[in-house]
Amino acid sequence: MALFADAVDDARIALKTLADRVEGLAHPTLRLGVTGLSRAGKTIFTTALIHALTRGGRLPVFEAMQSGRIASAELQPQPDDAVPRFAYEDHLRTLAQARAWPSSTTRVSELRLAIRYATARGSVRTLTLDLVDYPGEWLLDLPLLDMSYAAFARQSLALARAPARALVAAPWLAALDAAPPNGPADEAKAREVAALFTAYLSACRTEKLAMSLLPPGRFLMPGDLEGSPALTFAPLDMAEDAPRAGTLGAMMERRFEAYKNAVVRPFFRNHFARLDRQIVLVDTLAALNAGPAALADLERALDGILAAFRTGRNSLVSTLFRPRIEKVLFAATKADHLHRQSHDRLEAILARLVERAKARAQDRGAALDVVALAAIRATREARVRRDGHELDAIVGTPEAGQEASGHVFDGTEEMAVFPGDLPADPDSLFDPSGAGFRGLASAADGDVDFRFLRFRPPAGIGAGPLPHIRLDRALQFLLGDRLA
Repeated sequence: MALFADAVDDARIALKTLADRVEGLAHPTLRLGVTGLSRAGKTIFTTALIHALTRGGRLPVFEAMQSGRIASAELQPQPDDAVPRFAYEDHLRTLAQARAWPSSTTRVSELRLAIRYATARGSVRTLTLDLVDYPGEWLLDLPLLDMSYAAFARQSLALARAPARALVAAPWLAALDAAPPNGPADEAKAREVAALFTAYLSACRTEKLAMSLLPPGRFLMPGDLEGSPALTFAPLDMAEDAPRAGTLGAMMERRFEAYKNAVVRPFFRNHFARLDRQIVLVDTLAALNAGPAALADLERALDGILAAFRTGRNSLVSTLFRPRIEKVLFAATKADHLHRQSHDRLEAILARLVERAKARAQDRGAALDVVALAAIRATREARVRRDGHELDAIVGTPEAGQEASGHVFDGTEEMAVFPGDLPADPDSLFDPSGAGFRGLASAADGDVDFRFLRFRPPAGIGAGPLPHIRLDRALQFLLGDRLA
């Protein structure tokens, strides 16, 4: 059955891709995917990218803009009528008027730009850029397509029983004793166990733990599927691969397969498989706040994300029927939470996190790079004197509820913060014993080695250029060769 579904998906993808390419003969088009795990700044990045292309700004590394070859970039009707439009204007208004970050990405959205530019030889052309913004958690569902329910259950239980997660997983794990896979199928029991499993996934995302590897992705952003059987299952402590008909295990297995068919396959077929390039935004600082276990979990998640990409250099056949992602950019966000002296170090930590994944992508002929950036800069740098010494600081307005050294911020006070320096050697953070540094998961707030606060957007955002850090580097890598 799975093989038949895969063959049907392949045929649909091929037909849709061929239609895209035929349209692209008259209007050259690039589909850029924007994703990242929770709170990494997907919506902010997409908003800043659109603003930079349509209104310009200080972008010295983005050659086409810096040289003046981009004549205009205009919003166009999006190509897919059944997909929500990326609410660029609403997000910009939230930044400027409410001085608040836009709401997180919870579904796929699109926006199309027509970029009119002069080539290096002087001819005028237009590149159609389709931006596809989607939650990174959905990427972590793609490996489920090749997994049986029993394998999914074993993997999920192994993660939950690890020391970093065991405490928050305890209520769900305890409930499994009363939910034997070979017991009778019971809707009330299925809902109870599924609710506890979902609560466990949600607890793993808190600032203290900051776990990243949390499939199924739609459990924490159910949308219109909330309460449906496809989202009412959980891993059980399976003793055998094939549960008997009429048992709770068989019910969970059926719903797991329904999840793959109703949620994962349509996302892969309609959106993911049609991307040409991809940026993955990573909140590396949140993992550093939480501790070594969160950093190791993030590394596994990023490895799984890139494994889901079909990367490599395109041939004529793949271009027409099954495109590969030729460029992937991993971006460590919130570089503005650090002094500029640590920006390269943040980039080096991300490079270490994706080291294995990068080697695989390059072996297939794909280009992969890393960058530390802030798509919209929320802080400024300053030199502050304390105890007779001048220290490098960042100045900004911490979000309401943020806490540091026992002080809880109210969201209105501007503060000079000393974020500290990241280590020059990123390998020092990846101690196999898990004792490389102290994080919130194992220490009190005042005893942690890193404490990066969240800041409100800067005041004064309006029609002018948005402040940023290294957004131009990202634009050059993702679009530069297509605007040459």
